[in-house]
Amino acid sequence: MTTTTASARPGERTVGNSSPGAARGPRRRTGRIRRIGLPYLLLLPALALELLVHLVPMVIGIVMSFKELTQFYIRDWSLAPWTGVDNYRMSVDFDAPVGQALLDSFLITCAFTVLSVGLCWFVGTAAAICMQDAFRGRGLLRALFLVPYALPVYAAVITWAFMFQHDNGLVNHVLHDQLGLTDTPSFWLIGDNSFIALLVVSVWKGWPFAFLIVMAGLQNIPRDLYEAAALDGAGVRQQIRRITLPSLRPVNQVLVLVLFLWTFNDFNTPYVLFGKAAPAAADLISIHIYQSSFVTWNFGAGSAMSVLLLLFLLVVTGVYLLLTSRGRRSTHA
Repeated sequence: MTTTTASARPGERTVGNSSPGAARGPRRRTGRIRRIGLPYLLLLPALALELLVHLVPMVIGIVMSFKELTQFYIRDWSLAPWTGVDNYRMSVDFDAPVGQALLDSFLITCAFTVLSVGLCWFVGTAAAICMQDAFRGRGLLRALFLVPYALPVYAAVITWAFMFQHDNGLVNHVLHDQLGLTDTPSFWLIGDNSFIALLVVSVWKGWPFAFLIVMAGLQNIPRDLYEAAALDGAGVRQQIRRITLPSLRPVNQVLVLVLFLWTFNDFNTPYVLFGKAAPAAADLISIHIYQSSFVTWNFGAGSAMSVLLLLFLLVVTGVYLLLTSRGRRSTHA
C-alpha cells in the first residue's frame, strides 16, 4: 500500500505547516520589551525632576564660573564679560588674599569633617553595640537616641545657639557657675571656641544617624557567632574586635562616605549658629563660598569655588570607592 502526498498549488498558503511557536515569538519579544521598558518609564518623572533641580543649576553654575559676574550685572547676567579661567586662577592662587582665605577655609573644613565624622561614627557605633542585647527599656532608649536626628535642623541649631550665649547660656552656667571649670564665662560663638561649638552641634545631630545605620547592620550578625566565641573564652572586647567590627565593614564603608559628604557640605549648621559671617576658626568652605557669592557679590568667583569643591568631592569619593572595592575583593579572595 502506497501513500501519496499532495503538493500545494502555486498561490495557496499552507496552514498546516505553520508552528504555534512561530506566532508566539513576536508576542514574547513584545512582552519582554514592555517589561524592560516599564521600570525606565516609571523612573522618567524622577529623572526629569532630578534634571531640573540639580543638573540644570549645576550647568548654569559652571557657565557662571567663567564670567565676571558681579553686582553690576545682576539685572542681565548675559552681559557679564567672559573671563575664561581667571576665576579659577584667582581661587587657587594661594599667595593672594582670595586664594589664601580659601585655603584656610578648606583646611578648617577638612579638620572639622575628620573630627565630626570620627566622633559621629564612634558614638553611634558604641551606642548601637550597647543597645544590641535586649533589656527592659531598650525601645524607649532607642527612641530617645533618635530625637536629635528627628528634630528639624533649624530648631536644633537655634536651641544650641541660645545655650552657647555668653551671659545667660546654659553651657556657661553649667561649666562656670556650677562646676567651676572655667575662670570666666567663655565666648562660644566667636573666637577660637567657635570651632568647638560647631563640632559639638554637628556631632550631636549627626551621631543618631550613625547609630541607626549601625543598629540595622547589627541585626544581620548571627547570634551563634557570639555564643561560639563566648564558649571559646573570648571577652566582650575580643568579640567586638573579631566579630562585630569585621561584620559591620560593608555598612561602615557606606556610612563613613555619607557622613563625609554631608559634613563637608554642611551649610545649615554654621549659618544658623553664626549667621552670615562665621568666625575665622569656624569658617567652613560652604560659608566661605556663600560669603564670596552673596556678601561680596562676586558670583563668578563663588561659582568657580563651588566647581572646585565639586571636583574635590568627586575625586575623594572615587578614590574611596576604589579602595573599598579593592578591599572587598581581597577579603573575598
